[in-house]
Amino acid sequence: MMTEAITDAQFEEKTSEGLSLVDFWAPWCGPCRMQSPIIDELDNEMDEVDFFKMNVDEEQETASKFGIMSIPTLLIKKDGEVVEKLIGVHDKQRLTEVLEQYK
Repeated sequence: MMTEAITDAQFEEKTSEGLSLVDFWAPWCGPCRMQSPIIDELDNEMDEVDFFKMNVDEEQETASKFGIMSIPTLLIKKDGEVVEKLIGVHDKQRLTEVLEQYK
């Protein structure tokens, strides 16, 4: 299953409740292509976390609002509040550890 792509217009509604991870990426970004399969894998394994991705080329408003300057950047939100901002590629174990703290 592929991680759901969301738009600027959907961002607040989709990430307002529970635990969510948003992957800010772009098709031309090499490190983003390394991060994506890890996110997809976690999406299949962690039912209690909502995983989303946002293409920063198409959806610039949200990236700008959160000061995202380099990609991939992963924003983790708990009940609408940003609790973590991870920049660069992170392995599955690291992401699992971070997400477990907020469950």
